[in-house]
Amino acid sequence: MTPLSIAFLPLTDSAVLIAAREKGFTETQGIDLTLVRTTSWATLRDRLVYRQVEAAHMLAPLAIAVTLGLSQHPARLAAPFKLSVNGNALAMSTTFAAALDPDPVSRINDPLAAAHDFAAAIGLHHRKPIVGVVHRFSSHALMLRYWLAYAGIDPDRDLSLRVLPPSLMTEALRAGEIDGFIAGEPWSSVAVADGLAEIVAVGTRIWRRGVEKVLGFRADWMEDNPELVDRLLVALSQAAEWCDANREELAEILARPEYVGQPVERLMPALSGRLILRPGDAALDFPDFMLFHREATAFPWRSQALWIYSQLVRWGEVEPSEAAERAAADVFRSDIYRRALAEAAQPMPGASMKLEGALSTPTAVGAHHGTLTLGPDHFFDDRIFDPGAIDRYLASFSQK
Repeated sequence: MTPLSIAFLPLTDSAVLIAAREKGFTETQGIDLTLVRTTSWATLRDRLVYRQVEAAHMLAPLAIAVTLGLSQHPARLAAPFKLSVNGNALAMSTTFAAALDPDPVSRINDPLAAAHDFAAAIGLHHRKPIVGVVHRFSSHALMLRYWLAYAGIDPDRDLSLRVLPPSLMTEALRAGEIDGFIAGEPWSSVAVADGLAEIVAVGTRIWRRGVEKVLGFRADWMEDNPELVDRLLVALSQAAEWCDANREELAEILARPEYVGQPVERLMPALSGRLILRPGDAALDFPDFMLFHREATAFPWRSQALWIYSQLVRWGEVEPSEAAERAAADVFRSDIYRRALAEAAQPMPGASMKLEGALSTPTAVGAHHGTLTLGPDHFFDDRIFDPGAIDRYLASFSQK
């Protein structure tokens, strides 16, 4: 058995890694997998960069930021496998939510109106709202910025964004230190169940099937261990398929204290796609709230890495350049995914880039094996991201 250590945070979207170990998929591939529970994304980043672990459950934008030298400890990282898409939500205190549309279903179903509603609520709040984000370089933070900017909100001027580990968000909200937070599940559902907050936006209604967590490696280690990487990706692909088909058993496994450590009833909303938006309300269906396997979820589209890059440029985190653009795209290693899963009896995309946000209905696409249908991936504002025209895309925001 080959020993391998992977760092993770106690979140529902660590499921594929946990299932790979608990259901024997890594063992079948000859891998003795150790999962290292970590509290914050900064600590997880350091564990990976300083070679305390071989891989990590990682925020997709953080992998790109570290590679671009934007994070505290620069290193070249690689992400050949997506662990999930979507799965995050914005929960605001019941006090703040009282200034929004009183119908939580309307808020969720009309994110355009909800963004403007949020802008108006800022002016009514007793202070500049403090919103918790799990990391400066997270999909959550980028989606929050993207959504609120539509309504003319400058997240750096009109809000105070405070970085907190996901597992500490609910206690910070309870103590009045923040007015809300955007994080991966189960933490928004925990805040609602505890009567602290209402869910006012969900990631899947901002960017359907938007990139979320990836499996991150140090690029040099990945390149030096191709056979082990391939075996791991095969195990993870099998685990992801199991996760999509066995959500109730998965919740029981995740509930263990060494993993997420929350009751099954707090984990099932995200896994079942039935979220309670407000304390005491009935659950609302979100069939694609969190995906692990179907529709080639795990495939690392380079165009999604470039969308992240475009947002980092938009918010002044990185100076645009051909070198930075190429380095960002190269973090998502679709070539390694194809190599590892070449013999797997599952369809995979024939291309490595696509127009992001262009699909409004399920669409059949070219595939190397079998047939592949991709689900809707549109952005709430109907923009389409062309990875070959990033400058034009960014210029369109200033024309609004």
